[in-house]
Amino acid sequence: MDRRQKPIAVFDSGAGGISVLRELVRLMPNESYIYFGDSLNAPYGTRPTDEVRQMTIDNISKLVDMGIKEAVIACNTATSAAVRPLRAMYPDMPVIGLEPAVKPAAEFAAGGRVLVMATALTLREEKLRALTAKYADKVQILLLPCPELVEFAENGITEGDELDSYLSEITSPYIGGIDAVVLGCTHFPLVKAAIKKAVGDVPLFDGGEGAARQAMHRLEKYGLLTDAEEGSISFLSSLKGKEELYRKLFYSEPG
Repeated sequence: MDRRQKPIAVFDSGAGGISVLRELVRLMPNESYIYFGDSLNAPYGTRPTDEVRQMTIDNISKLVDMGIKEAVIACNTATSAAVRPLRAMYPDMPVIGLEPAVKPAAEFAAGGRVLVMATALTLREEKLRALTAKYADKVQILLLPCPELVEFAENGITEGDELDSYLSEITSPYIGGIDAVVLGCTHFPLVKAAIKKAVGDVPLFDGGEGAARQAMHRLEKYGLLTDAEEGSISFLSSLKGKEELYRKLFYSEPG
């Protein structure tokens, strides 16, 4: 097969990467995609870094064996743990990672306060620490671990009283004192409407669009953009039955 016609793999610990898949399809609608969620082992954000690194490497390796032209790690936690070794393993294939949208949030809220919502593992990783240090002179950055928010998205709960109550509880100490919010986990844009309700008139930033742009630029650089007139999307999961949730989330209106 012409390498240009091979699919792009989009990998996440579960359903969260659907938010990134949306951005990729919006930007490159003629490409074909394999979405794989490791819902059997979700959430990644509460696991040790070494364990997340090995699971991510194993799953990307399986996708490479299926015949792909690019791998998008649509998970901040997995990116922090494994993007460097994966790029070393596959030097001839673009491997795209996620980066919390601290830069645009800091530029928007210069002189103010930015709340970064993410998993515990993402918040303690060097990648995020370096990002927050880089913009520490521009804004005050507050870190908020939200492990249960991943579980809501994984269970397809994107609205409702239980979700609203949880978000109100964890964000209430910051209401009225923040100027921007960074959604530092790809699951969180799936519940964006509920987060907006909780934090009020504060702009939300996530890294999905930036990752999609980088994915397209890397394909351009490698000469791998498809010339097909129509693309396709395949949904796969390590947990039987989750494929239907991924499909439902993808085709539902984002919050």
